[in-house]
Amino acid sequence: MKKVELQDVEPYEAPGHSKMVALKLHGREETNCQSFWIGLSHFLPGGGADFAHPPGDKVYFILDGELTVKSEAEEFTLRKWDSIHIAPLEGREIINKTNQPASMLVIYNYPA
Repeated sequence: MKKVELQDVEPYEAPGHSKMVALKLHGREETNCQSFWIGLSHFLPGGGADFAHPPGDKVYFILDGELTVKSEAEEFTLRKWDSIHIAPLEGREIINKTNQPASMLVIYNYPA
């Protein structure tokens, strides 16, 4: 077991993201979690992630605020306690269209 205290987690730069702070809570380097990693992302108004096709499964769980997630064909508005699954290589974009910050838990499996 390895406990993680938020005060000890260092932010990192997430490629293709803007106006946000990314914190990796659990993963191979952080806690020796080999199958997946868990992160906490805080998005400012107007912040988001560029359209991309990540290679692994992702689950986004909204802790606070509101975020819009777009695929090539659909758009979803996620609010507190809503979640969404994004399949491997499925394109997605994230946008905070509101005037308030939003926080999201990210669960991502390491691709094989």
